[in-house]
This record gives sequence, C-alpha cells and structure tokens, in this order.
Amino acid sequence: MSSSFTDSLDYHASGRPGKIEVITSKPCDTDRDLALAYSPGVAKPCIEIAKDPKKVFDYTAKGNLVAVITNGTAVLGLGNIGPLAGKPVMEGKGVLFKKFADIDVFDIELNCESPEEVIAAVKALEPTFGGINLEDIKAPECFVIEETLKKELKIPVFHDDQHGTAIITSAALLNAVEIAGKKIEKIKIVVNGAGASAYACTNLFLSLGVKRENVIMCDSKGVIYKGRTDGMNKWKEDFANDTKKRTLSEALEGADVFLGLSVARAVNGDMIKKMADRPIVFACANPDPEILPDEAIAARPDVLIATGRSDFPNQVNNVLGFPFIFRGALDVRATQINEAMKLAAVYAIAKLTREEVPESVSRAYGGKQFKFGPDYFIPKPFDSRVLLWVAPAVAKAAMETGVAQLPIEDFEAYHDKLESLQGAAKSFIRSAINRVKSSTKKSNHQLPKIGFPEAHSEKVLKACNIIVEEGLAQPVLFGYPDIIRKKIESLNLSNLYEVPIFRPSQHPQLNTYAQKLYDMRKRKGVNLPEAMRLMSDPNYFAVMSTQMGDLDGVINGVTQSYGVAVKPILEIIGKTRKGVASGLIIVVLKDKVLFFADCTLNVNPTAEQLAYIATSAAEIVQYFEMEPRIAMLSFSNFSSRYESSIKMKQAAEMVKDKYPHLIVDGEMQADTAVDPTIIAEQFPFSELKKGANILLFPDLNSGNIAYKLLQRLGGAEILGPFLMGLKKSAHTMQRSCNVNDIVNTVALTALQIQVVREYKARK
Repeated sequence: MSSSFTDSLDYHASGRPGKIEVITSKPCDTDRDLALAYSPGVAKPCIEIAKDPKKVFDYTAKGNLVAVITNGTAVLGLGNIGPLAGKPVMEGKGVLFKKFADIDVFDIELNCESPEEVIAAVKALEPTFGGINLEDIKAPECFVIEETLKKELKIPVFHDDQHGTAIITSAALLNAVEIAGKKIEKIKIVVNGAGASAYACTNLFLSLGVKRENVIMCDSKGVIYKGRTDGMNKWKEDFANDTKKRTLSEALEGADVFLGLSVARAVNGDMIKKMADRPIVFACANPDPEILPDEAIAARPDVLIATGRSDFPNQVNNVLGFPFIFRGALDVRATQINEAMKLAAVYAIAKLTREEVPESVSRAYGGKQFKFGPDYFIPKPFDSRVLLWVAPAVAKAAMETGVAQLPIEDFEAYHDKLESLQGAAKSFIRSAINRVKSSTKKSNHQLPKIGFPEAHSEKVLKACNIIVEEGLAQPVLFGYPDIIRKKIESLNLSNLYEVPIFRPSQHPQLNTYAQKLYDMRKRKGVNLPEAMRLMSDPNYFAVMSTQMGDLDGVINGVTQSYGVAVKPILEIIGKTRKGVASGLIIVVLKDKVLFFADCTLNVNPTAEQLAYIATSAAEIVQYFEMEPRIAMLSFSNFSSRYESSIKMKQAAEMVKDKYPHLIVDGEMQADTAVDPTIIAEQFPFSELKKGANILLFPDLNSGNIAYKLLQRLGGAEILGPFLMGLKKSAHTMQRSCNVNDIVNTVALTALQIQVVREYKARK
C-alpha cells in the first residue's frame, strides 16, 4: 500500500471520521438561548414563514445551503460503485463549497438508479435547500434527471460533471484560441468521449461561436457519424457529423482542438502530429490524461495543452467554477442557473486569466510567475480573485435574464462582502511556505538546513517528509540512524531516503561542540565530562550545531516538556545583545489572525521588556505583509491606577517614542482591543481604529491562559509558540502538537531564516 494511499485513509479516518460537520451559527449556552432556538421561541419564525414563504430566507439557512446529491453510478473514474462508496467524494465536494465560497452543504446519497426515483427524491427535498448540485450520475440518465428538475424546481439545479467541466474548458478554449491566433468560428474540434461532460462542453462551445459542422465527436466505438446505429442515443445524434472519418486518428487530421474526456493514453504523439498548426489539446482524463504534456510537446512543440492534473500547467479544475457559480446564484436568490449565467462565468474566468497575476497568487504556488500565454491560460485554483470575478458576473447575468429574486443594488458593497468571506487566515501559512520558496529561488540560496533532534518521533518524520515534498527546508535528523531508517521505511516516507541522519555520540564534531559548550558554561557548573555527556544528547547537539552555523535552525519539543526543550536553546544560543527572549503565539480564527505575546517565557516582564517584545512581534507580523497594530492589555481602559496597568501604559509609550510609525495603544481591556465598535463608540481618540492584531499581556499567567482557552473553547488554531529575541532561529513545539503544527513551525522558521539572509545581503 503506497504512502499516499495510507495518508488518504488516515486523513479521512483520524479524529472525527469524514471531512465535514454541522456547527451552530447562534449561541445555545443558556436556558434563554434554548428557548429562542427551539420551543417556544422557534414558533415565531415558523408563523412568519407560514404567512410569507419568502421569510424562510430571513430566518433559516436555506439561502446558503446546497444539496450535493449522487446515486453513485459514475463516481470519479471509479464507475458505478454505489451511493455509500461515493459518499467521501460528496463530502469532499462539501469541503470545497465551504472552503472556496463559504457555502454550507448537506451531502445526500440516494439508493436508487432510475431517473424517476432520483427525480422524485430530489423534488421532495426542495423546501430544504437553496440549490441542488448533482454529482457523479451516469449518462444518459443524468440528462433526463437534470432537465426534468430544472423545469420543475424553483431553485438552481446544476450537474457539475456536465457544466462545471464545460465552463472551465470553455474559458480555456477562448484563451487558447487567442494565443494560437485562431478564430473561434473557424476552428475544427474533435471531442473524444460522449458522456455527460462531453455533451455539455460541446454545447457550450457552440454558444461561444463554434460551428456544429466543425465538431466531430467520438466514443469508444469511433466517430459518431450520421447513419451510425451502433451504440447511439438521442444525445449522440445531436452531434452526429456528416463525415467519412471513422476513427479518432482520422478525425484528428487537420483538427485545431482536441478535447479528451475519455481514458488514459487514448491519443499518442503521432496522432497529435496530424493536427493543424498550433494545436490545442485538452487531455482531461483523470488521473492519467489521454496524452501526457511531455509527449504532446515532443510531437508538436507548438501545442497548447491543458490537463486535469495539478502537476502540469493549465489545470482544468471544476473548483474554479461551481463554488462561485452557486455563490452568485444564491446571493441573488436565483430560480435557476441558466445558459447566460454559465456563459458569464466562462467569460469572467477567461478575462481574469489575462489580468496581471498578483504576487499573492505567485506566493501560493512557490513563487512561480504566471503570465498569460501557453503555460498559463486557465487561472490557478488557489487564486482568491476567482470568487470576486465569477460570483458577481453570475449574479449580474441572473439579474439581466430575470431569474434573480433578490437583485443586488450595490455591487461595490457586494464585492466587499465576498472579500470578507475569504478571511484573514485562509492563506496565512501557505503565504509563509511560498514566500520561502520564492525567496530561495530569487536569492539562489540553498534551502535552510533545520535540525530535528527528536527524529525517533513518527510525527517528526511525517512532518519532515512533507517539508521535503513542499521544498521548505533541508531536514537534518538526529538519533539512532538504524532505528530511524527502519521507521522511515515502515512508514514509506520516500522523501526521507536521502536525508542525513546523525548519532551525536559518533559525530566528528562531538569534541569540538563539547569544548565549545564547556567554554560557554564552565563558570556555570559544567565541566568537560559533563559537556561531553550533554553533547551526546541530540537536543543539545542540534542546538549547538545551529549556534556554530552548521545548521540554520532547530525545532524541538515534540517529545519533551517545554522547559526541558527550551533550556539548551537559552543556554547555548541565547538572546540578542539588547533583546528579550520571548514566546509568540499565532492565533488563527475563522475571520482573523492574532499574535499573542509573551505566552511562554517571561513570568512578569517589565515595561521595557514588553516594549521590546511588542516590536519583535511587529517585525514578524510584517513578514506576512500585514499591518502591525499593537494593544497593551490590562483590566482597565486608559485609567491606570495600579502597578500592572501603569506598566502597560508605559510600555505603549516606550514603543511609540522609539517607533512613531507603529500603531500602538494601551493600557486597554482585551475586548476593547479587538472590537473596533467599542473603540469607535467609547474611545474615538485611540489609534486602534481597526482593532489590534498584536496583543501584549501583562504577565505569563494571562497570556498563557488566554491562548489555551481560545484553543480549547474558542475553536482557534494555534501556531507556535515561536521564540523571539534569539541570536539564531530556534523554536520549541508543544508535546500536544500534530504533524501540521510541525510543518507550520518549519514554515515560519524558514521564513525567519530567509528574511535574515535578505537583510544581510542588502547590508
């Protein structure tokens, strides 16, 4: 069983099984809450909806709820595996709806295959949902099901296998035709595959201006031609061409475009050679396309090629379409998704691709630069602009064609609303990861070497495997090589086969490092034999290796207490000359990112220390191209009478005196600091008009308690703690960390190393 296969099973089974859950959007913590949420309070909205059914959108989640429905008869490339086996795919669809467009989903797997049964089941569900996404239903039944439901339901019905693929390939076709210097009305297209997606794609191509007589469609039996009787149905008859060509190879002679929605290796280089100048090839079979890009380019260097895979340029990915199409349709309460709305999505996606690609997209893809042309004529799935382009375009088309029940009056305000859906945390760590990649590439520096003294831990090894795969850093492992190698092999972590592993007691630098530790600590109770013993400990050895410059950084603490892990870092690396060693916690919430300090090291910092910690945190916030806004927290708002609150006020003044450009205020209460409404209403004189994103706590107790409560009770994702104010990059994990926590810590560590390198290069 491959590592990726095992990882997929672990991903789906770990913690709460599956990928989705239902959470409440209103508080339900008191008797009053319960009385409002259910009996007797719930009767009031029920009565209002009974009087006016449109009120259901005001009082329930219907307007933002989509049903993802399948009967499991055509699941991915797996075929008719049934509704139960199709459920992971439907849950995955729900994840994408939520992730990319903040749309809630119930996945529904129907135990029925006949069109009549599916239609009856879906019709019965109409009161629950704002839209229906049909998925993985085989052709030709899917055509009957969708056509009937579109006529009989008053909510949008969208079969993504048909129209999602059609919309993305149509946008790609518009752009590829322009790059190739061809005319859409003159191009000759060969479609291989005659299922749902092929039928929808070809129909949408016709709406773009492609001539029907210029389309040849093929199925497993060859060309679909007029007069053919074998394997035909009324949908294939729509595209029966009056031609003497009978094979796919013959059909491709002189063709401008090949659209593959069929099977792997259906096309070879010799067939591509027969196509017209600057051929356009969409090889969309997954996971293996009809022809691999390398083979197509070898046969025809002038080819423009797209596939369904993310590891090649120009990925035809439905996630560029369905979340945003439904977003626009739901937001105007459309009764259907019509041809005009689909075309609006096509033109929006095509036009977006021609825009200058922002740095944020480049960072999301490892610093790779994108420019409209042969290697980039489809937007990237993680381009956050797609939501802002496609949803408004779809909404406008719905309004213009009269199917919108709730027209948008202010599209600028709508744009702002869409932007707010994406949240500050969406690409936080990804931006760090890809800034590292981009910086490494631009500076020609080697990836940072980061030591892991707890390499016997499976969590560490799995994290290092991802780190190598992501191209984040060069892990260096410490421990017993034989044991670690066996673990790597048993876990099938192939990325680690060539990673260096050292046993400190047998390392050639052992004596040098021990002598260095002795010199540093001889007046603090460490003799040479003790130094030798400590240097045989992977934790001390990796930290000393970082101090001596043989490593760029070190990560520890996965298997030991925080105090034990941080001790060698403070003893060997130590703080900067004017610095204060401190711990920063990054708190990732649904709609924002906050930075808490100090939460791990300084029990009762002075005003001077707090000021330094605040400026250190501001520097890290700027790594992520965010504006630092600092609040010095206390139990009082601008009425300092007690020692702790006076300290916080003084710390704010010190920061402002030394760094006038920084936004800082205090002392202030925590709710005031993060709520711009309170500031605007009660403290309009404060600089923190937008609320703070860096929170300084008066002591270790308050900081540690605050972030742990947010983590356990507030649903926050906690990154860190990250050590600030040290001479070298070193960070200590919590024993409760998971693999992703380690990867995230490495991302920030690597970013920190790169920033220091860039600063030194400028000097």
